Amino acid sequence: MLKGKTALVTGSTSGIGLGVAEALAEARCNIVINGFGDAAEIEALRGRLEKTHGVKARYDGADMSKPAAIEAMIKKAVSEFGAVDILVNNAGIQHVAPVDEFPPDKWDAIIAINLVSNFHTIRHALPGMKKKGWGRIINIASAHALVASPFKSAYVAAKHGVAGLTKTVALEVAQQGITVNAICPAYVLTPLVEKQIPDTAKARGITEQQVMTDVLLAAQPTKKFVTIEQVAGLAMYLASEQAASVTGAILSIDGGWTAQ
Repeated sequence: MLKGKTALVTGSTSGIGLGVAEALAEARCNIVINGFGDAAEIEALRGRLEKTHGVKARYDGADMSKPAAIEAMIKKAVSEFGAVDILVNNAGIQHVAPVDEFPPDKWDAIIAINLVSNFHTIRHALPGMKKKGWGRIINIASAHALVASPFKSAYVAAKHGVAGLTKTVALEVAQQGITVNAICPAYVLTPLVEKQIPDTAKARGITEQQVMTDVLLAAQPTKKFVTIEQVAGLAMYLASEQAASVTGAILSIDGGWTAQ
């Protein structure tokens, strides 16, 4: 179905991004993975994607907080593959603190990576998509694109921004064969979520186990974490021809959180 197309997934050396990259490679997309990590482990991952799925897989270590690095990454992918047909904006970081104690450098970094990087990847990938008359832009947002939680001012602001950016770009390219959507998962037990548990415990004055049960899953009626495979499955649907009329959508996958 997607054989011969090229997908770029930011923040894809672990967690949700890796799950989406794996699913796209299984659908025979060439893949550009991006993110930080151990060089040997990343090379092993890249080689496994190629060998297992019979596709070309490339790694680009672009720092998603740096516009010039993002531009260079997209240009390199376009030079090798002709276009970025499927762009998945997944890179993200988190910091948890009361707003009056929130370090300004952390605010700036979260806004840059979780929101502004999406603007830069989109603006550089769109010309190739327009030329081909086909494209899929999938922004991995969050339930926090729709609702807020205490102590996450930068993250919530960024994800609300992603929702607005998604809708705006979708309207701009609606007649050009390009769809733009946002997936809004509730908590997925990824390294990003695991790392925020101690900070949340400190901010709220509770134990880490209480964070798991009374904070992370408290708002999810299913009382279950969303899985990486479930998010990847929704991304695969959005990349398909069956989803050609789905655009500008902010799609919850949150165990009922935002239904309340």
